[in-house]
Amino acid sequence: MAAEPQSTEEEAPGTPPPAFKRTDLQRSPSPVSGWEIRQTLVEIPEGIESGRHSHPGPEVGYIVRGVVSMEFDDGTALALRTGDPFLIAPGVIHNARNVGTVTTKMLSTYFVDETQPLVTLY
Repeated sequence: MAAEPQSTEEEAPGTPPPAFKRTDLQRSPSPVSGWEIRQTLVEIPEGIESGRHSHPGPEVGYIVRGVVSMEFDDGTALALRTGDPFLIAPGVIHNARNVGTVTTKMLSTYFVDETQPLVTLY
């Protein structure tokens, strides 16, 4: 059963929307006990980045629109464009930087330990 889409970022009334936005699209228990499946829409405006972070499970993603540099702490980076898929292993620290001219939209699906936060910031 799909949950109502909701932003995981809280906004005070009258304030501009956050620069980086992650919206939950759906959540479901995984067939593996203690784990859940979460799908989000990530929006990153031009020139903005997600910030260094990791997830407690794998991230399976797809670039819906835009151009992003997916940068990893080991010094590598993936150049991702509209239509490109990506996979990030659990615990890998990364940063998604919009290097295009439109707001990047990414569809990301996570398989995570339900006792852990979806995102750990560094």
